[in-house]
Parts: sequence; C-alpha cells; structure tokens
Amino acid sequence: MEISGYLIDIENAAITIKQQGYTTIAIQVPEGLKRSIFPLVDFLKNQTGATVLVSADPCFGACDVVNYELKNMDVDCVVHIGHTAISDVENFWIPTLFVNAQSTMDVSKVVEKAIPSLEGKKIGLVTTAQHLHTLEVVERILQKHGLEPFIAEGDERVTAKGQILGCNFSVGGKISETVDCFLFIGSGTFHPVGLLMSTKKPVIAADPYTNAVKKQEIEDMKNNMLRQRYGAIIACRSSRRYGILIGVKRGQQRIKLAHELQKMLDSAGKLSLLITLDEFSPMSLQGFDVDCYVSTACPRIAIDDYLQYKKPIITPVELEIVLGRREWETYVFDEILA
Repeated sequence: MEISGYLIDIENAAITIKQQGYTTIAIQVPEGLKRSIFPLVDFLKNQTGATVLVSADPCFGACDVVNYELKNMDVDCVVHIGHTAISDVENFWIPTLFVNAQSTMDVSKVVEKAIPSLEGKKIGLVTTAQHLHTLEVVERILQKHGLEPFIAEGDERVTAKGQILGCNFSVGGKISETVDCFLFIGSGTFHPVGLLMSTKKPVIAADPYTNAVKKQEIEDMKNNMLRQRYGAIIACRSSRRYGILIGVKRGQQRIKLAHELQKMLDSAGKLSLLITLDEFSPMSLQGFDVDCYVSTACPRIAIDDYLQYKKPIITPVELEIVLGRREWETYVFDEILA
C-alpha cells in the first residue's frame, strides 16, 4: 500500500495476522505517518477482522517498540511500521511484526548531482531503512561514472547491508579503511554527521526529498557538535554528583555499561545514582540533586536534546574524558553496538 510517499507492506502483515489468529492488534507508527493512519487501520480491520488500537506514544526506532504495556489490554500482536528489526533485540512480550516504509522518491537525480562532490574512486554507500531498496540503483550510477561502490554488512544490530542507525554506524566502520569517502542517501543531518565522526572519512549526503547535496554543511555541523560536546565536558569537570541514565526501552538498555560507569565514578571519589527512564524529558530529571548526567540510553539524547536540559548530559565516552581516562583527541561518537 502506498501512503504519503511510502510503500508499506501492510498486506503481508495482514496475512500473518490471519494465519496466527490474532484478534487484537496495536499499530505503532512514526510521527510522519500518523496523519495517514486511517487507510492502514481500515485495511487491517477489513482483512483480518481484528480490533485495531493505534499507539500515540513517540516512536524513535526499532529500539522503541510499544510492547509490555499492552499485554494487560489483551493485545496479541504489535505492528511496528517504519523501521526494520534490530536483530539482537528480541523476546518481546507480545509478538511484533516489523513493516518497513520504503520511500517512493527517485534517488537517481540527486545521486547524479552528488557525483562531482565525491572524493576518490572507492565510495562507501550507506542509507537508512527507508531507502535501502535504492542502493542497487545508486551502485549502478556510481559504476557508470567509473567509481567503485562498497556496501558492507553491519554488526548484529543491523538488519541490512548498507544500513546505518542513529546509534550504530558499524556498516561504515567495516569499510572505513577501504573507501575514500561515503555517500549517504537520505534526509536529515544526524546520520551523516554521526557517520563522519565514527569513521573519520568524508561524508557526502544526497537528499532525494530536497535534491540537495551536502558536504561542507556536514563538516560544519560536525565541528559545531564537537564544540558543544567539549563545552559539556568542561561543564562536568567540577561535578561531584552524577546521575547515570539507563534507558528502559528494550533496544537501549545498557545496564552493564551503567554499572561500569558507576564503578569508574566510585574510584574517582564521585557520588552517583543509577536512574531508569522510559521517556526522557527535562521535567522528569529536574527533581534530582545532581550536578550532571551520563546517558547510557540513545546517544542522540545527549546530543540532539542537550540544550533542553538545565544540567549537562554527557555520553560514556565523554565521562572518560572528564575523569582523565581518555584524551579529547581520541574522542569518538557514542554507539550502541552488538
């Protein structure tokens, strides 16, 4: 089914629901698809006869599946739309069907436009879930121009070749020593900036929605981000009380890392609390008597939302710099790896 510029294989989901005899299902969609939810709900109701609930909770990725909370409402299946499964995140309380939303945008025009900006001959190709199906087209375009494309497998958290997540750039890391630069297909800047910081190789972003090619903008954003992160590190150096944030979302739980950070703070003579959260917000943290926070949940919380919080939030890597266990020159992007 095509909805709002995306192809969504809701037909396959309906077949599985009927085969399994599910009678009450919940749909979870990203913000951009909430306005178009009626056709999806109507289709599933008509095809399966099931009762359909729509989750209004934020949906940040496959790490953020509405699941356990619905068990008491007799929901026997969750249809999670817009993201591919994270392979090492499983054993959900309720069976979950991941239905990708493939963009219908033609990427060929913006890829052709990006060719002059590419550096060298060996080009790493990366994208997000919405454009995975276009990588073969991109590959052929690069080959037509005498370039050598590389599409790598990621670690166990990554479903498909060439796919990067906001918390995992292992696809790039596998070929960073081989390629001269990366070509990112998709919108937004966080993913290409994260890839640049993770691999230390030039990243050119080709946005099929705006037909924009970004190269210097990605480099400038990386520099702005690093300045912000350096400021956060400096702000935490005099801190005595730390809050170690642990994400409750199944795909963001790094409890072992949180314990390691607490031992690190103990040995440095610092006080710390282990704090669990599902949804992160300034209001949920404002009541704690701490000087700063270290987030072991989604890396984007400390970076994207930094200015929303009155107290600094840093990443585990940045805590190492604060405590003198790592030099600033060895700064790396925080990732959740398998």
